[in-house]
Amino acid sequence: MNHSSGEIEKRTISKTMKRILPFILILYIIAYLDRVNLGYAALQMNAELALSAEVFGLLSGIFFIGYFFFEVPSNMIMHKVGARMWIARIMISWGLVVILTGFAQTTMHLYILRFLLGVAEAGFFPGIILYLTYWFRARERGRATAVLLLALPIGGLIGAPVSTWILDNISWFGMAGWRWMFILEGIPAIIIGIVVVFYLTNRPSNAKWLSKEESDWLEGELSAERKLSSKINKVTKLDMLKDSKIWKLALFYFAGYTSIYGLSFWMPTIIKSLSENATTNLEIGWLAMIPPLVGIPAVMFVGWNSDRTNAHKSHLLVCLMIAVIGFIGCGFSDSVFMMVLMLTITSFGLYGFSGCFFAYMTFFFTESTAPVGIALVNSFAALGGFVGPMILGTVAFTQGMFILSGLLVIGVITLLSLKLTSASDENIVKEVEVNINQL
Repeated sequence: MNHSSGEIEKRTISKTMKRILPFILILYIIAYLDRVNLGYAALQMNAELALSAEVFGLLSGIFFIGYFFFEVPSNMIMHKVGARMWIARIMISWGLVVILTGFAQTTMHLYILRFLLGVAEAGFFPGIILYLTYWFRARERGRATAVLLLALPIGGLIGAPVSTWILDNISWFGMAGWRWMFILEGIPAIIIGIVVVFYLTNRPSNAKWLSKEESDWLEGELSAERKLSSKINKVTKLDMLKDSKIWKLALFYFAGYTSIYGLSFWMPTIIKSLSENATTNLEIGWLAMIPPLVGIPAVMFVGWNSDRTNAHKSHLLVCLMIAVIGFIGCGFSDSVFMMVLMLTITSFGLYGFSGCFFAYMTFFFTESTAPVGIALVNSFAALGGFVGPMILGTVAFTQGMFILSGLLVIGVITLLSLKLTSASDENIVKEVEVNINQL
């Protein structure tokens, strides 16, 4: 690579990262907050509407049923109409549903609205992952997805104090705090959804903020990678569906997804159940901030280091084993201190896993199979978002922690059996680089 092309590379990557990554991080923070704020609403809502643990578990999970059915069609539509308009549509529609949740009067209203929220948001996350493949090469994708996945811990950090503060302090017009929490937290999705129309750029060739030289260079690099990917992976959707690797990816992600969302929805309630001295919802919120706080360096380190070493698979294995140890520790915890400590260890593993899985997953798809493949893996895994909250809603927390740890062990075994056809996952990025440098 000559000096001139090296300068173009450095300048283009810097521009795309600064332009795209902070913005999509904001989008996903809002999405994650609107998805899991039900866990904080439960501190008031369950008593007001007389919701049992089983009903709340179903309410938490039913979102993912709507998500499951509409995920693949949504991603296919986005691939055709472009990310800009489709992501805007997704955000505005889910913001409206969240606001309406604040006016729910019965359990049935909540079931319907949570299902509709899943339908509205379906395709958002896999759409963003697909969007990153339009802008970042394999060697930058771990860092790019790590920045995106920072939304999980940051969403937890913001959601815990903000949601619980609203619960304790806002009761305008005689409406309970949990209702205002949904209304106030649904508004940003609509506002940012409108901003998306004017800010996002569908492809490098459409980017007015890149010079012609820069956009041509980036399109050329990405095109070279797609050619290599088509040699390694299945190139038709039917062949992809027959490939066991895709279903192994889905099973592996299902294990991680079930654990992440089981914990996300129930963490405030778990902490409250052990907090004899916590007198306000805000105090529980402060304690619930600790695990996601540790998640920030976990996401960034694993995403960055897996890119640096081209060892995504080994990073995923280590992260899941850390989470297994954490869940087992949670099962034996009988005090707030020990529970928060074990939840923190668990979160380190789960957030770290999130930091590099999505870059790893994209290695298995070609340009033609990526829209369906990414959405397919994500939608089947999203059923874990239904199963995880249900597990902790139907069995004792201790048993639930052991069940989730066992599920992660199944994930580890699945990952160990997962290999690319023509190259190991450890060498994929190296092969891409060699082929590009020979062009």
